[in-house]
Amino acid sequence: MKISVRNLEPTKVKLTVTVEPEELDPFLDEARKEIAKQVNVPGFRKGHVPGKIIDQRFGFAAVAGEAVNNAVPELYSKALEEKKIHPMAQPEFDVQEVPQSAKDETKLKFVATVERRPVIELPEIDGLEIAISKPEVKDEDVDKRLEALRQRFGTLVGVDRPAAKGDFANIDLSAEIDGEVVDSQEGVSYELGSNTMLDGLDEALDGLSAGEETTFEGTLEAGEHEGQKAQVKVKVNSVKAEELPELNDEFASEASEFDTLEELKADIRKAAGQDAEGRQATEARDAFIAKLQEGLEIPVPKGVKANMVEEQLKGMTPDPEKATKEQKDEAEKTVEKDLRDQMVLDALAEKLDVKVSQSDVFNFLASIAQQYGMDPNAFIQAIIKNGQLGSAVQEVGRSKGLLAGMRAVKFTADGETVDLSGFLGDAAEDEEAESVEAASAAAAVADELSQSDEDKAADAE
Repeated sequence: MKISVRNLEPTKVKLTVTVEPEELDPFLDEARKEIAKQVNVPGFRKGHVPGKIIDQRFGFAAVAGEAVNNAVPELYSKALEEKKIHPMAQPEFDVQEVPQSAKDETKLKFVATVERRPVIELPEIDGLEIAISKPEVKDEDVDKRLEALRQRFGTLVGVDRPAAKGDFANIDLSAEIDGEVVDSQEGVSYELGSNTMLDGLDEALDGLSAGEETTFEGTLEAGEHEGQKAQVKVKVNSVKAEELPELNDEFASEASEFDTLEELKADIRKAAGQDAEGRQATEARDAFIAKLQEGLEIPVPKGVKANMVEEQLKGMTPDPEKATKEQKDEAEKTVEKDLRDQMVLDALAEKLDVKVSQSDVFNFLASIAQQYGMDPNAFIQAIIKNGQLGSAVQEVGRSKGLLAGMRAVKFTADGETVDLSGFLGDAAEDEEAESVEAASAAAAVADELSQSDEDKAADAE
């Protein structure tokens, strides 16, 4: 098999593959066997028709067509492996030459155009030192958490005064457009200052007492008239203020398993410290990835980027085609960072020769299923059916590569070494699981899950 590679862009290549006749022969033979299983030829048992007869009765073109359909994807994969090209999208195939008969010496020739991961020269990570910030818990952090807990035990009491920020008002709303009522609501509880309803509502309510009403112009945010300006009449039925419990030992015993306020504060400080350490681990991860990319120009595949931006916009606005420039810029910025991070982590996993085992993939998919409250087996079956198993294997490889890379790096905070083992895990545990290459793991998982109970029973027989 002869392979020539032409770089169209830093992230796009065209492979021209010329296949020797002896390499295509096995695919032609397999195609004849498949056709023989499906047809009846007088004088021969079904499935036992000689290849020459198949060529004569059904034409070599039918055989070659079946063979090419099977050969091109497989030979394309071999070409990628041989040339060390890492595709990031589905290829576009163009079959240019096909033999027209069994004796035709014309070689199968096809072209594959595909977006690829660019060549990324990562720095050596052994001995690398990365400075990160020291986790810090301030008194105001503890006070903020304590205040949030206090608010959970607060009560609303009626007040005989004008409404102010932080109060809860029970209101009636009526929206009119050109004198016609288009929406109305009664008995709505609203917290002043929350800005969770109509623009202008907070300003309109500020200073109103129970029984008073006012009118303001606002933009409707839902319903048939979404986005239209309306005259909104609002009436205050009652005003309530939040009354918070006193911070003392009695509150501590009611709000927690502790008997004293000091014990509760100590527990809150401990939890805040754990959260700060978690944020430090996240900072270490981001700093590590940034260090890998330092000084590198990493182009992103244009087609992959465009598709991801479109998906990103779908999550930002109901109609992506009407997205604002700010939304598009934000989506592009997010996608470009995600793509660069993914490509760098893929290159890192390859550099560290990371292995992905079958159990790694199972555990990863099972954890996702659990997050969504789904049956793991059903979820994994769906992943396989949708052709997403390879992406799962790749994601596991990135995660394992990231952990392995971070373990090889020294992180410091204020000159002192930071121990991140609680977040990075134990390398020895990974070594026990590293028994199968990523591609082998994907095939093993697919074979195991796609085989029906009937197939298994037949195999046992």
